Amino acid sequence: MDGARIEIELHGSLDSIGAEDWDACAGAGEGRPEDPFTTYRFLKAVEDSGSVGPGTGWQPRYLTAKADGEIIACAPMYAKSHSQGEYVFDHNWAHAYERAGGRYYPKLQIAVPFTPVTGRRLLVRAGYETLGMSALVQGAVQVAAENQLSSMHMTFCSEDEAIAGREMGLLHRTGQQFHWVNDGYGSFDAFLATLSSRKRKNIRKEREKAQGFGGEIMCLTGDQIRPEHWDAMWMFYQDTGARKWGTPYLTRAFFDIAHEVLRDDILLVLAMREGQAIAGAMNMIGRDALYGRYWGCIEDHACLHFELCYYQAIDWAISQGLARVEAGAQGEHKLARGYLPVETHSLHWIADDGFSDAVARYLVAEREAVAEEIEVMTAWGPFRKETREDHE
Repeated sequence: MDGARIEIELHGSLDSIGAEDWDACAGAGEGRPEDPFTTYRFLKAVEDSGSVGPGTGWQPRYLTAKADGEIIACAPMYAKSHSQGEYVFDHNWAHAYERAGGRYYPKLQIAVPFTPVTGRRLLVRAGYETLGMSALVQGAVQVAAENQLSSMHMTFCSEDEAIAGREMGLLHRTGQQFHWVNDGYGSFDAFLATLSSRKRKNIRKEREKAQGFGGEIMCLTGDQIRPEHWDAMWMFYQDTGARKWGTPYLTRAFFDIAHEVLRDDILLVLAMREGQAIAGAMNMIGRDALYGRYWGCIEDHACLHFELCYYQAIDWAISQGLARVEAGAQGEHKLARGYLPVETHSLHWIADDGFSDAVARYLVAEREAVAEEIEVMTAWGPFRKETREDHE
């Protein structure tokens, strides 16, 4: 296929690509998708709900690469007029760029909107990996250059993509998150047995406090989720979003569409009392992982956040034989609850050579700092000494 004619095309809507071609590149065939966030149905729900599009600062510019008329690769790409909802923070870059007289926005962003979850960003059909990845990167950079945009960013990409992108001349940035890893545990107690005595006792106390809120905790997925559960989750999401971000990213319509097309990919963990949900957490389900996304409450109860977001997620992952739980961005408090730091990756292209060189120098120091912090936190993790050595 080295001699194939490659065509790069931009799309303002997923409608012009189609689910079959997109999911063939995303590896989202029958059964549970490896990555629920890059499926056609998830990205289409974000688009159709108006969570991206006019007025949001996320304007779809989906990228496809064709070889001999067939789509072999695609990428969820957006023209961004701000840096909100990305979780790889470049605000300081933007301020410095504009202080120097440049115009940082709009920029191009290859990402799943509002989703700090690692996964493939360059979606390529099996057998076209090298050709497809190269075509998408070159196409994205060409689009940015031809439109005189400041930059192109690919956030929360896979490690393999980070290595390939670096070899193609992109700037490589690292960060960290906290993930729980299933070491073949048969139960939550089996997991607890690997922790230090102090951490084990603390988690048991937190779970006891949380479960004493006066109701019951329910884990719902698929047809178990009813419209009233989405009403509650929307209320929780609005409250948390207003406090953390100022304006929630997802619209109410997203939750209605999720009920129709995504409920098999979603786990809701709800604290119920007298038929009413007083707190809840929303997770996405992948083939090998559970991804914590949103949390909220209408009442404050001690440790309920830890129970719904972390401990129930671990319990459910063990019961389903999932390999890990990814609990979202930031949060060193997760370390004491069995979630260990892992490295995340992003790739960047900056048009101005001088500014690009300055960022490259900064990223060298930042990568070293991130690696050191991960090493230190892993060493101070919650596991017993002999267990900790197994994780190193």
